[in-house]
Amino acid sequence: MALTLALHPITNLTFGDNHRLDGNLLTVDIDELRRMVLEDNAFDSVEFEIARPGESCRAGPIFDIVEPRAKAAGGSPDWPGILGPPQTAGFGTTHVLQGTAVTILREESPGESRGVTGYVLEMNGEAAEASWYSKLWHLIVIPHTKSTIPKYTRHKAYRIAQLRIAVRLAQIAIDAAPADTQILDNFVDADRASLTRVAYVGQIFSRQRKPEPEEQIIYGANTDGMLPTLLHPNEWLDGAITTSYHTSIGGAETYFYQNNPVVAELYRRHHRGELNFVGTVATIAAADNLDRERNAEFAAHLVTWALRAEAAVLTKFGGGVPHSDLAETARLLERHRIKTAVQVTDLARDHRVESALLFNSPEVDAIVCIGGNGTRWQLPRAERVLAANGGMAELLAGPVEIDSLNIVGVANQQGASRLRSVIY
Repeated sequence: MALTLALHPITNLTFGDNHRLDGNLLTVDIDELRRMVLEDNAFDSVEFEIARPGESCRAGPIFDIVEPRAKAAGGSPDWPGILGPPQTAGFGTTHVLQGTAVTILREESPGESRGVTGYVLEMNGEAAEASWYSKLWHLIVIPHTKSTIPKYTRHKAYRIAQLRIAVRLAQIAIDAAPADTQILDNFVDADRASLTRVAYVGQIFSRQRKPEPEEQIIYGANTDGMLPTLLHPNEWLDGAITTSYHTSIGGAETYFYQNNPVVAELYRRHHRGELNFVGTVATIAAADNLDRERNAEFAAHLVTWALRAEAAVLTKFGGGVPHSDLAETARLLERHRIKTAVQVTDLARDHRVESALLFNSPEVDAIVCIGGNGTRWQLPRAERVLAANGGMAELLAGPVEIDSLNIVGVANQQGASRLRSVIY
């Protein structure tokens, strides 16, 4: 199942009277995009702004970030299960507007574990240097939905509007020659018989939070009743998975799944002939011990007997409890003589207690710790603030002290973090 990424680098984004791509300049007709968004009667109105790399600009709270991509004819559909029927993702040609993002804001603070600011996009300064997102050109979508609709209806409207905009922008590039192409295929041949068979196990949701009605996470479904599921690596990268509506601690944006760094690195090593990337398992973190045992057993079973792996890389989603699911799955794999490497973030304030309590399996001894949750920045006053309401704009304007976990793109627990833990 081969996926071709047709790459179109974008180094400038502007508004104009029609959509067009001139070399590396993307011109966007926001009047057309506005008409498209307002086809959904959940919206009263919508605004669009551009956030440019290096400018004094702050936006939030962030609902999600998506890379503009569109499928050419003859391949899998765009965002199956959300924008169309839930057909298998991950094959054919996908046109990618590299260097850009469609970023939609929330109208309210997410509260709970993310605090009053929620995730914040910072485009310059020390905090911005720690986030890959500050290097992108963002089309910021500022929604204004009807106050009478339920929260889950509002969130679903955000998701569908954002994905439709991202697809529409990338469709501009379908008839243009890409600057580069990348072919992703975990092909099997006789020369690979001696290579280590490696699998990836990735959590995509944590049952610490109940998914919302109609929440779209995997092929448009909300993970209710989900057991660990085999996925081709290309499905992760090409629209099978979107992030949860809930802003989870150190979670992921949909942009992350489109560019999943663990899947991408395993692919690179596969193509270089260093290992045999045999497939992936998508799973969730459980809410109780019975579910945890069931999910860990199923995931280990798939890696062992379906993928016949000899090694596995595991990543987690959300807060501290998913540590336990990750550790138990890795422990079972080690018992099957499958070598594991796990990636975690210790969220305890003393950086000792949490992992000691939740993660204490001697067999699981290859641990990558994505740290930095104790890092804080004093953000100066921003020249531009983008928010969906005046109160939030005033709060974000600064000066404001903010945790690294609240700067979007800094403390991702699944492989995209730009911080690491060092013991001196």
